[in-house]
Amino acid sequence: MTGCTLCDLPTGDDPHTAPDVDGEFCCRGCLTVARSLDDVEDLDDLDERRPDATPADEFDGETTFLHVDGMHCATCESFLEMTAGEQEGVAAAEASYATDTIRVDYDPDAVSPDELPDRLSVAGYSASDRADPETDDDDAVVRFLIGGGFFGMMAMLWYVVFLYPTYFGSEPLLDLGGVSGTYLFAQIWVFASIVLFYTGYPILRGAYVSLRARQPNMDLLVSLAATSSYAYSTLALFVGRTDLYFDVTIAVILVVTAGNHYESIIKRRATGMLADLTTTEDRTVRREVGETVAADEVAPGDRLLVRPGERVPFDGVVAEGTAAVDEALVTGESLPATKREGDAVRGGTVVTDSPVVVEVGEDAANTLDTLVRLLWEIQSSRSGIQRLVDRLATVFVPLVVAVAAVGATATLAFGSPPVDAALVGLTVLIVSCPCALGLATPLAVAAGIRDAAERGIVVVSDAVFEAAADIDTVVLDKTGTLTDGEMRLLDATAEADTPVERVRERAAAVERASVHPVAEAIVAGVLGEADDPTGGRPAADGGATAADSTEGGPAGVDALGDAAATGVDVFDRGVAGRVDSDEVVVGHPDLFDERDWPAPDRLREAGTAARDRGNVPVYVGWGGRVRGVLAVGDEVRDGWEDVVADLDADGRRVVVLTGDAPAAARRFADHPAIDEVFAEVPPEAKAETVRRLGADSSVAMVGDGSNDAPALAAADLGVSIASGTDLAADAADAVLLEDRLSAVPELFAVTRGTNRRLKQNLGWAFVYNAVAIPLALSGVLNPLLAALAMASSSILVVTNSARAVFDPD
Repeated sequence: MTGCTLCDLPTGDDPHTAPDVDGEFCCRGCLTVARSLDDVEDLDDLDERRPDATPADEFDGETTFLHVDGMHCATCESFLEMTAGEQEGVAAAEASYATDTIRVDYDPDAVSPDELPDRLSVAGYSASDRADPETDDDDAVVRFLIGGGFFGMMAMLWYVVFLYPTYFGSEPLLDLGGVSGTYLFAQIWVFASIVLFYTGYPILRGAYVSLRARQPNMDLLVSLAATSSYAYSTLALFVGRTDLYFDVTIAVILVVTAGNHYESIIKRRATGMLADLTTTEDRTVRREVGETVAADEVAPGDRLLVRPGERVPFDGVVAEGTAAVDEALVTGESLPATKREGDAVRGGTVVTDSPVVVEVGEDAANTLDTLVRLLWEIQSSRSGIQRLVDRLATVFVPLVVAVAAVGATATLAFGSPPVDAALVGLTVLIVSCPCALGLATPLAVAAGIRDAAERGIVVVSDAVFEAAADIDTVVLDKTGTLTDGEMRLLDATAEADTPVERVRERAAAVERASVHPVAEAIVAGVLGEADDPTGGRPAADGGATAADSTEGGPAGVDALGDAAATGVDVFDRGVAGRVDSDEVVVGHPDLFDERDWPAPDRLREAGTAARDRGNVPVYVGWGGRVRGVLAVGDEVRDGWEDVVADLDADGRRVVVLTGDAPAAARRFADHPAIDEVFAEVPPEAKAETVRRLGADSSVAMVGDGSNDAPALAAADLGVSIASGTDLAADAADAVLLEDRLSAVPELFAVTRGTNRRLKQNLGWAFVYNAVAIPLALSGVLNPLLAALAMASSSILVVTNSARAVFDPD
């Protein structure tokens, strides 16, 4: 059996093909995607770009995914990949700071997977199991508050009391050249050492990593300023000089650390809003005889019992029973599918109305687990976007070092003492504004995260602020994104001589005996969701529901008037019961054809129109004929048209992607702001479609379900709606907490304002440098004045970043 040319899923014995498209495909959706996007990039070239099509695939070993705490730039990725590659038994490694993930391909005979986290926990990075990451948030707080807050302030206090007055001609309070002065300077040296090597350790580590990876970054520039002033002052202390600049070291480290710490606080507050986006993963299953066993004990061919409300644990086929299966989480299909004996079912889908026995497939695979694996594959291969300031640092750092070296050499060549020459070089390094440059990104990003959070948007990765600026294609999932993903009663049509309300009430009366999702939608639509927040669904423990346990009898009887059903029978395609001595039948049109109950042309047209809109037509009849048609489906979100119109007005291409049938997506294809609609696209093909779209554009993906997670991770910018799953939230760069689609344009507005603020900060820093560095070279500035100038520029950056960044225009 061959694999789909687009997504690698099995094509079956009758693959989908077309004369104008090369290859064989598993479904019409993949064929449509390939036909529409085949001219974007050759298939063979695209395969080379896929994260799972790397040379590591040819390695006959195993793959593991680790969480690495401490990554914050592209340099970290390079360093960790290099470190992993040096380990015995490791064939390849791929890291992503955007998702704190590293993929490691290794030989299990040469290295144990339990050893890999320890081997990669180097230089302050902490590697751990991907499913249970460890963080060093507490260490960061201690490092900042104790190392910087206490010892740094103590050192600065001695400067204010004993040293700064002498810089302005005042008499010292103690003999700086005697024993008391030596004791004072020794204390300052100790305090400055703690600040530099303890509080500043993450910055020094970043500088070391940048040197190892040969990618200069802003940590290197900040470290040069801090360590240069520290080294000069330490040497001056040993030769008996009193012009010590430990205060510069302390100021540089504390200011930049404070900016980074502020960013992390804001980010933790925002991501803390995601605490409720969790699901419980049950790793036990129930055999057909009722025995409960661990999932890893299941073998191909085993028969498992799956009750209503439970997930199918493995891919397989229905061996016994018939049930409606909700596949929305895995496939994106909004309408439940009826599965009978012999039908294939996917692991991770939910049985809704009747128990079934599932025979486990030959691989004992779980489609949901496969999606998780694909997600991690994509995450680990998705390189984080290097911050603008770090890209500038690759040029700016060598330039500043060269200018400082030339200035010091020239000063020495013109006959000045070595100390004066060293001061010129030191002043250039200090005045090159490492604080303003170091604060430019974290404060602008923190302001963006803050403004986004105020609008119910959680920014998970700060790479969002660079990625969003270049987005020119926005892909919107349909089910759960453009629609609310909830089955509900949308419309009702009755024959001319029958009141619509009577059709609705009689349908609800007999449907109350069924737990099929369509039946629940009809009952909830008649009784009202406000009176039944559970929608009549079975309770989690299998007990009574809100629909049948209220005081005075079944909930909603009063709302149904006299429409109380008795003797209800539930069939494969509907239900039947007696209401007011009439036999009332509700269900699929075929059920009425089997009974030879005629339907007026007006009602058949209404049913066809409902099906054409992607909804489920439900016939209602009594007295031997069809009396009405109900349309059940998921409702479009309020304001979706305004959202796509706003995205189109910004010059972005808008694409809709769905696992539903083409009829369900037709309403979106007709909207003038939507450029293309891809329907019947399976989950694995969604990620591939996003990658194809990204071949010649920058792509944002907006989705909500587990089936969207790989596509969210594959996009340049992934946006998840919080009503979805934790897997989708984990794959996303930003999460919309308020289940509000209009937040998508607002996210772009926030990122636009953040980028403008970042460029303003950097612009000021470089204008300042253009003035200050020549003054430092001419000897007008000394290290102290340079530090004061640097502090002034930093205050300006802080003030500018404190303003709101939201840009509604």
